[in-house]
Amino acid sequence: MTAHGERHEATPHPTPHAHAHGPATPVSAHLRRVIAAVLIPFAAVVGIGLIVLWPGGAPEQEGHTGVGFDQQRERAEVTEVREVACEDVGVMVQQGVTGACEQATVEVTSGPHAGRTFTEIVPPDSTQRYDEGQGVIVAYAPDAPEELQYSIADVDRKAPMLLLAGVFALAVVAVGRLRGLLALAGLVVSFAVLTLFILPAILHGSNPLLVAVIGGSVIMLVTMYLCHGVNGRTSVAVLGTLVSLLLIGLLGSAFTSWARLTGNTDDQTGLVHTLYPDIEIRGLLLAGILIGSLGVLDDVTVTQTSAVWELKLAEPGAGWRRLYQSGMRIGRDHIASVVNTLVLAYAGAALPLLLLFTIAQSSVGTVAYSELVAEEIVRTLVGSIGLVASVPVTTLLAALVVSADRDPHSLAAPGAPGGTAAPTSRRHRRTRRR
Repeated sequence: MTAHGERHEATPHPTPHAHAHGPATPVSAHLRRVIAAVLIPFAAVVGIGLIVLWPGGAPEQEGHTGVGFDQQRERAEVTEVREVACEDVGVMVQQGVTGACEQATVEVTSGPHAGRTFTEIVPPDSTQRYDEGQGVIVAYAPDAPEELQYSIADVDRKAPMLLLAGVFALAVVAVGRLRGLLALAGLVVSFAVLTLFILPAILHGSNPLLVAVIGGSVIMLVTMYLCHGVNGRTSVAVLGTLVSLLLIGLLGSAFTSWARLTGNTDDQTGLVHTLYPDIEIRGLLLAGILIGSLGVLDDVTVTQTSAVWELKLAEPGAGWRRLYQSGMRIGRDHIASVVNTLVLAYAGAALPLLLLFTIAQSSVGTVAYSELVAEEIVRTLVGSIGLVASVPVTTLLAALVVSADRDPHSLAAPGAPGGTAAPTSRRHRRTRRR
């Protein structure tokens, strides 16, 4: 109860750890101009690079080479599966393997030869089995004898994949509501930039690292402002992400060159180099490091910026040093979890390779220094260094920006990158004097 008999309810303090994205406290017009002076030229350079490197679609080929993924593929259906003796169909099985072979009759359902049938023999030790009525993808080899022109290349996974994508979208929107919908829109933008710009530009012979920098910057600018709003808080997160990406690019370039990593370590990369020999494979490796780190950097920088903003709201009198120290206490926990996540993600992707080295009883040094594993180690450590560096950089930027305004209650004008300060009303000034 106040002296004038007015009742005021206590306002709960915001939680500093929240990812929360309520209306961001705006920054002053001066700081808005400073931030814009950095981001607008950067966005202009990215836009020019996008126009200059725009590929206009993937390069046309005269026809399918029939090698690896570059095969003509059609849809088909398994119409019958029956067991047969392996020796009757000319299949030699390894010693110790028991069981009968399966003979699958497959009918092509698309393409110029729709309705044609062929048989596929499945040995007993095969990891892929087929069921009657199952959809499959078949590869067509026009130069082979007619009875060998079609073979099963993969199973048809369209239905479960689309269902899973639908469940994912519903879960994101149900929990995130408008933010979830905006996140899905950002995901669409990311895939559009990847498929319409990054991949075709690399196939046209543009430098993969430069393409990744331009494409990644477009993804970063569009998705971060789309998902988190056009305000000073997001702009600070963008600056922190930009600095971290620059560091990742420099370290990645230095250590892939010093370790003499070629990037040509698997069948897929070798096939790309065979089909498009002008593509710089080491640049492709660096591009993968940058793009792979971008999504995690978004999470770290936005979280740290939001934490500092919420700390300032909870304690308006705190200076930038106090905000930085408090933000770093949150950031250290974030570093531990994010780095562990990144390392385990790369280890999971390379698990079959690690199993092969274990079977061969290779020493730790032999495994770690081989190009196959060294490439993953460099990818993991360079990305992790960028993530670690993003925490103090973003926290410091956020603490300086949020502490630089004298009036923390300034209002933002719509559409301004950092928010527009509005003059405090006379009534509000009189109230503050009292």
